[in-house]
Amino acid sequence: MRHFPTFFDLQDKPVAVIGGTAMALQRSRLLIAAGARVTVFARTLAPDLAELTLDGQIRWEAAQAEPADLAEYRLAFVATGDAEGDAIAAEQARRAGVAVNVVDRPELCDFIMPAIVERGAVTVGISTGGASPVLARNLRARIEAALPARLSELARFAASFRDKAKSLIAGAAERRRFWDAVLDGPVAEAVLAGREETARSLADELLADGAAARKGAVYIVGAGPGDPDLLTFRAHRLMQQADIVFHDELVGPEVLNYVRRDAERVYVGKIKSHHSKSQEQINELLAEHARAGKRVLRLKGGDPFVFGRGGEELDYLRRQGIETIVVPGITAALGCAASAGIPLTHRDHASSVTFLTGHTRDGELATDWRVLARPDQTLVVYMGLSNAASLAAKLLVAGLPRGTPVAIVERGTRPDQRVSTGALSDLKALAERHKDGGPALLIIGKVAALANADIQTFATSLKEAV
Repeated sequence: MRHFPTFFDLQDKPVAVIGGTAMALQRSRLLIAAGARVTVFARTLAPDLAELTLDGQIRWEAAQAEPADLAEYRLAFVATGDAEGDAIAAEQARRAGVAVNVVDRPELCDFIMPAIVERGAVTVGISTGGASPVLARNLRARIEAALPARLSELARFAASFRDKAKSLIAGAAERRRFWDAVLDGPVAEAVLAGREETARSLADELLADGAAARKGAVYIVGAGPGDPDLLTFRAHRLMQQADIVFHDELVGPEVLNYVRRDAERVYVGKIKSHHSKSQEQINELLAEHARAGKRVLRLKGGDPFVFGRGGEELDYLRRQGIETIVVPGITAALGCAASAGIPLTHRDHASSVTFLTGHTRDGELATDWRVLARPDQTLVVYMGLSNAASLAAKLLVAGLPRGTPVAIVERGTRPDQRVSTGALSDLKALAERHKDGGPALLIIGKVAALANADIQTFATSLKEAV
């Protein structure tokens, strides 16, 4: 390890920036964010850097920095934009006894700047020792994606409990178990979800009863329409933390590959005329494993609250007194339409969109078909493939034109996605093409003509529709 990693407290400390370039501006902004008192030494300033002087955020010395000028400063950052100027400025700083960093010149540096990931009080620095700044930036991007947006709130929350935990939990090992339970369980997830009052209540329970550290929780998580790249950051994090995962038919192996390898996996999928487990059995299983102290992940295709029975599971678990957190996912309507190139709303052709299910509890869709048959809207039908003929007939009777564009998107967002397009009068025949395929979504309305079509095809389809 050539460079020793450390963090300086620069709050209200004097720091020099030598140079008036765009890179000097970048360094100045970082230092201002750290609370430093920044002085820039330069004959001229880049426009945005000059604005910082006008705002009083930095002080400007329109002169070359001499050793006597730099003696009071804790650190010096050099960015003159000129190789000779950089070398001279670095030497002047060293003669003043000030540690120096020169932008893009590691051979002139006493210390180097890491790539930084910041979440408030939580700061991560990544360095390759100057070997590859681009690699450091790439690593930063990966870490940015992995760290929750509210991580700073979690750090602040933990700080607020430190004294209380120390006074109530005597041993270091017991305190460590308490903090493990706080930072890797329902308490942390409540903080990260913005539910601090719930988090405090759960943390107080942990303090009051050490056994409560083993208290479980259920996370009802939307897995999106199929492409694992469409998982949310939060869904991915919970998939890595779960002890047991209950997953649906619509959650494919590509998504399940992101689940922690040693987590138990239980299939509870439902397909037409065959349910591996009833909804009541699923509810009971979720509650049973949470009571056993496990982190239970209920992984559902799309979004759990859009035709996913997530609401029924949430209601049951809350009535059982089990901590339950819901994480939304990209619902199939949004994911499949985007993947097929279909805008669900369009300023010229669709001013509203309606989501329907092709299957209800009693098997009959009770709705006002005249409202659904309005021409300037988009209908998206989930689980409607087997009822496509009946759906088309009712819309035609209600007055929707026979030429209204329709699209069927099968296995939307996945590599084996299939899209069929046509007119409402052809919907029965189109559905036959997909009867032996995977899950499919019906999109009905003028915008469906955009699926995999050029603008001329779209214009022709619209004329036929009206």
